[in-house]
Amino acid sequence: MRAKSICIANQKGGVGKTTTAVNLAASLSTLNKKTLLIDIDPQGNAASGLGIKREEIKENIYHFLIADLPLQNLVHQTALPLLEVIPSTLDLIGAEIELVSIPSREYRLREGLKKIEEGYDYIIIDCPPSLGLLTINSLTAADTVLIPIQCEYYALEGLSQLLATIKLVKKNLNPDLRIEGILLTMFDRRNNLSHQVAADIKNNLAGKVNVYGVIIPRSVRLAECPSFGKPILLYDENSPGARCYLELAHIINKGDGFNEKDGIR
Repeated sequence: MRAKSICIANQKGGVGKTTTAVNLAASLSTLNKKTLLIDIDPQGNAASGLGIKREEIKENIYHFLIADLPLQNLVHQTALPLLEVIPSTLDLIGAEIELVSIPSREYRLREGLKKIEEGYDYIIIDCPPSLGLLTINSLTAADTVLIPIQCEYYALEGLSQLLATIKLVKKNLNPDLRIEGILLTMFDRRNNLSHQVAADIKNNLAGKVNVYGVIIPRSVRLAECPSFGKPILLYDENSPGARCYLELAHIINKGDGFNEKDGIR
């Protein structure tokens, strides 16, 4: 049985995309699911957030995309027994330009995953904050896409563009692509604006896209844990952030977040 691949995408930066990728992957692994996190963001924060030191990385996802190095050669073990990660580094910055001249460039990651996906239950892909070739590769390779949205005034800005891109990928490159769900992040329950934004998002997307009932709070502990190279479950397992990501993992593992009426047909 092959892995389910979930792409974490939003072209807007600072929405908790990498935080979600790292902590969802970690949470799924604690459910006894062998999980691979692929960092395809040149910033390389997903791997460092799991304790992989940059000086330990000799090859990364760039060497697969451009130099055809097998994905299995790039895997690093993490502190969680069932969680592995393929890192990225700043090498990836030039990959978008180099990919342009490569045949079937949009399918590079999908073809690579076919050779390793039977070894995992879940593959989580952390995308860069853009809609370039790296994100297109990820959307083409994935079964579903999970979209984190920050609970702030401009939360819906750019979402229509992302949904349009997903629709184009579905039409032309990956007809089986579905939206896993919208995840509200950085929610401050003391702030009336957060409550208003959350309500607006749910109202605007009702009946179109699945919006998770679990909401990720704004949390000092979630902000701190990457600097210690740990997912929130290893840094403070009793914190609200840890409980929320674990709940999200349970929902996804049950299949409750998979919505056929995803608004991208």
